Amino acid sequence: MATIFSKIIKGEIPSYKIAEDDNYFAFLDINPLAKGHTLVVPKVETDYIFDLDDTVIAGMMVFAKKVAKAIEKSVSCQRIGIAVIGMEVPHAHIHLIPLNTIHDIDFSKPKLKFSKEEFESTSGSIKSNL
Repeated sequence: MATIFSKIIKGEIPSYKIAEDDNYFAFLDINPLAKGHTLVVPKVETDYIFDLDDTVIAGMMVFAKKVAKAIEKSVSCQRIGIAVIGMEVPHAHIHLIPLNTIHDIDFSKPKLKFSKEEFESTSGSIKSNL
């Protein structure tokens, strides 16, 4: 059975897409810790990030770097934090989270709520900086 991320990649579930190439897909997290919180996933459906082929994981980091640089230009933050947890969806993924303090990457904090218009504005701003 396809994961929710595979369904997002195929367009079966809507998302606020940031970037896509032949191997990777980036979209806004709909339960974000910060404005601009983005998920980067490989198109190959693999549960655990360290089970990915070396070339896939290396390419994913290069792709994530481009997205992170665009987020930095779009969202007021000191830097972009990166987290790999992998427990909530069985599809390898990287969280890119705008940070101003170390506490901004605390996943136990309540998630932020944004309107559709706010998500669209944020995704548009990030895409324009790619």
